[in-house]
Amino acid sequence: MPSAAALPPRTRSALDRNLALEFCRVTEAAALAAAKWLGRGDETAADAAAVRAMRWALSGLDIDGRVVIGEGERDQAPMLYIGEQVGTGRGPKVDIALDPLEGTTLCATGGDNSITVMAVAAEGHFLAAPDVYMEKIAVGNDLPEGVVDLDDSPARNLRNLVRAKKIDMPDAVVCILDRPRHEELIAKVREAGARIRLIRDGDVAGVMATALPESGIDMYMGIGGAPEGVLAAAALSCTGGQMMGRLMLSTADHIARAKTMGVTDPNKVYTREEMVAGHVMFAATGVTDGTILRGVRRNRQGALTDTLVMRSQTGTVRRIQATHDYTRKTLAS
Repeated sequence: MPSAAALPPRTRSALDRNLALEFCRVTEAAALAAAKWLGRGDETAADAAAVRAMRWALSGLDIDGRVVIGEGERDQAPMLYIGEQVGTGRGPKVDIALDPLEGTTLCATGGDNSITVMAVAAEGHFLAAPDVYMEKIAVGNDLPEGVVDLDDSPARNLRNLVRAKKIDMPDAVVCILDRPRHEELIAKVREAGARIRLIRDGDVAGVMATALPESGIDMYMGIGGAPEGVLAAAALSCTGGQMMGRLMLSTADHIARAKTMGVTDPNKVYTREEMVAGHVMFAATGVTDGTILRGVRRNRQGALTDTLVMRSQTGTVRRIQATHDYTRKTLAS
């Protein structure tokens, strides 16, 4: 990946502009649209509503944007597909990683931690992750470099973490997706003496929580989506924290697809910095209540939203609680 100094002036200027607040409007729009389908049991409708709203909001931004982490290929429209051009084309050239509705099932059932999320960086600075699984481990900031390792046992990683954080093992909390594939991992974490918070979906929020002390999460472990892994790495680039991930290329088709996206070593372990290089801007809005964000609150006149907007260049983390008046705006229509 190119260094910031090697970037052409047009791209370098994109890193200096505070576009993050404009991206906040994008995730807000998607969250407001998805929230209309909260608890109605229709995942497809909720996701489609979020996609339409996010695409509409992106179309008005003065950026020359390209989706590099999206919801699929072009023939899967109306998804925001990989390679789709977004924005007016008049602004800085940027790559975009996004998920218009992370946790579609959570939204459809009214479960916790459904969010809308996007991250923006200079061209070529996101790992081009195929839509496969990724093995992940993540911890928060202010810890010794290399305190955890994806190839170490859960017990060893936990011992290193509690030693570094100066806490007792029973006080450590690990976030893990509640999936049959994690039965052995869950057993090993419990055997080590740590506590577990199981989540139904939403591993972007799960990873983000490790860097936010108020979440009560100390570590994230397990297997989730690779695109979500890149989005989570973008969030940690802003808040601080360590993350490692390895693509799970279990079939010949997976390996071939990964090669077309520039993955030459199918067994490589990626650090956070290798998944997201350079400066990044990140925004996430809650659709349902969760560990780090409150969900959309609808009322007679409109709705309330809760959004995190972050920049890695400055380390700024903004929480924006907005009131949307539908009698004056058409944002959620």
